[in-house]
Amino acid sequence: MRNDEIAGVLEEIADMLEMTGENFFRVRAYRNAARTVQDYPAPLSGLSREKIDALPGIGADLAEKIATLAAGCEVPLHARLKKTFPAGLLELRTLPGLGPKRIKLLHDRLKISSLDDLHRALDAGQLRTIPGFGAKSEERLLKALESRTAAPAEKRWPRHEAAAIAHELLAWIKTARGVENLAIAGSLRRGRETVGDIDLLAASSDAAAVMERFLSFPAVERRLGAGETKASVVLRGGLQVDLRAIESESWGAALIYFTGSKAHSVHLRKIAQGAGLLLNEYGLFRGKRRIAGADEDGVYKALGLRPIPPELREDRGEIEAAAGRGHLPHLITASDLRGDLHAHSNWTDGRATIEQMARGAHERGLEYFALTDHSRRLAMAHGLDPVRLREQRKEIERVAGRVGIRILRGIEVDILDDGELDLPDRALAELDWVVASVHSKLGDDEKTMTRRLVRAIRNRHVDSIGHPSNRLIGKRERSHFDFTEVLKAARDEGCALEVNSQPDRLDLTDTDCLAAKHAGVKLVIASDAHAPHDFDGLAGGVLQARRGWIEPGDVLNTLPVDELLSRR
Repeated sequence: MRNDEIAGVLEEIADMLEMTGENFFRVRAYRNAARTVQDYPAPLSGLSREKIDALPGIGADLAEKIATLAAGCEVPLHARLKKTFPAGLLELRTLPGLGPKRIKLLHDRLKISSLDDLHRALDAGQLRTIPGFGAKSEERLLKALESRTAAPAEKRWPRHEAAAIAHELLAWIKTARGVENLAIAGSLRRGRETVGDIDLLAASSDAAAVMERFLSFPAVERRLGAGETKASVVLRGGLQVDLRAIESESWGAALIYFTGSKAHSVHLRKIAQGAGLLLNEYGLFRGKRRIAGADEDGVYKALGLRPIPPELREDRGEIEAAAGRGHLPHLITASDLRGDLHAHSNWTDGRATIEQMARGAHERGLEYFALTDHSRRLAMAHGLDPVRLREQRKEIERVAGRVGIRILRGIEVDILDDGELDLPDRALAELDWVVASVHSKLGDDEKTMTRRLVRAIRNRHVDSIGHPSNRLIGKRERSHFDFTEVLKAARDEGCALEVNSQPDRLDLTDTDCLAAKHAGVKLVIASDAHAPHDFDGLAGGVLQARRGWIEPGDVLNTLPVDELLSRR
C-alpha cells in the first residue's frame, strides 16, 4: 500500500473509534499516526520493521498495524469496526462540516445511516431539531449533496500526494537501460496545489527499455496506451501517469512543452512565429535547423527572454516581465528561510517534546523557531492559559541551554467570535511572537468574518494571522471575508499574513500571495509543525509562495532573528 492509502485507513479507524465513543487520546493517536505516515518522505512499504518502529510518536501497537498495511494486508481492528457501521454511514464523512461526532449525533437522533437518509431529513427540516445544526448547515449540506448528483468533476490529487508517487516512479524508472535524464513535468512541476494527472519526461538512448520499466511499476492497475516513446497508465487508486521519452538534444524544449501551462506555451509559440521560428517539443527551429532545445534556458534566451521558473509559467505576465517589460522576480527558495514562526509541541496538540522540536528545527538548518502552542479556547488540544504559558517558559529556557537554536516564546491565540483574543494583552505582551488564528465559526458571513480578522490584526500584540482563509484543500472551502479590507488593515498595522505550509492547507493561495505583495503586506512562511519532520514541509510553503511571485524580501522569516524582533 502507498503511504496515502495507509494514512486513509488509519484516519478511517480514528473516525470509527470516535463514533463509538472511544477515549480522546486513543483517537488522537490514530490521527497523529495517519499524519506521520502521510508526511513520511519515503514509501513505508520499502522500510524494515525496525524503521517503522522508529517512526516519531508511533507506539508498538500502531507500528504493527502500519507494517501490516504497508505489506498490503488488512488490519483486524479495521475489519471489525467496518462490520459495526452501515457502509452508507461512513460515506457521510465525505461531506463538509460532518465530523465523526456530528455523524454519530445524526445517527443517534434521526437514524441517519446514508446519504439518502440525510437528504430526506434535510427535505423534512429535521436537522434543525438538533442543537448545532441550523439553516447554514442545511444549506451547506444540501449544496454538497446536489453536487454529488451532478456530472462528476475530474478527480484531483493533492500536490504532496502526487509528488510522492511521482518520485517513487522516477526512482523505479531510473534503473532502466539508457536513461540519461528524468524529470517531473506538467502541473505538478509548476507547483499547482492539486493535479489531475502526472506527467513524466525521460531522455534516453533506449526508449523501449524505459517504457518497459515504466509499465512494470507495481502499482499500475491498467494500461491506457503504450508506444515506442509514450505510455499512459492508471495506478491503483485512479491516478493517471503519462511518460514520454525523447532524445537529449530535445530535452529543454520538451521540458518547456510538457511543463506548460498551455497558455504559457501558446504565448511562447506566438513569439517564435513572430521571429520566423518554429517552437515545438523537439526544439526551436529556423527552417530545418535546430537553434536551441537541449536546455530550457537556451530556448528562452533564443526567444529573447530571460529564463522563467516553472512556477510562474501560467501566462500571468511572466513572459512580458522576462522580455524586460516588467519585473521578473528573484523567487524565494527554501534556503532563504532562517526560521519558522509557527510550531507546536506536546504541551498542546503536537506529537513531540519542546526539545525534540528544537532539535528537529536545528537539524534542518534553521537558526530559530517560534513555539506557538494553542491557547486555552482549544480545549481538545489542551490549550494554554496564562499560568501554563508561564510554566512553558521555564521549559523553553531549559531546552534552549541544551540545543543550539534560538527558541522564541510564542502562542497561536484563538480569534474569538467577536474578534477579541483568547488571552489577555498582559499575557501576550510577554511573548516574542503571536500568531492569531480563527478556529471556530468558520462559516461566519463575510461581514462578520472580516470584522473578526481586522479586529485581531489591530491588536498591537499580534504579529501574524495564521492560515488566514481556513480552507482545507478538497475538504473545506475558504472562509468568506473581504480580503482587500484585511490586506489594508494588515499593511496599516504591520501585521504579517501566514503562508501555512501544511499540505492540506497551503493557505494563503498563490494569488493571495501576489495580492499581499502588491498591497505591501509582509508574509511569513510557516510549517505549523506538530512533529520534527513537519519542518520539512516548509518547502511546500516556499513553492506556494514562488507561484505567487514572492521574493525573499517579502517574507519576514528570511530575516536574522534580532532584526525580525526589532520590527515588532
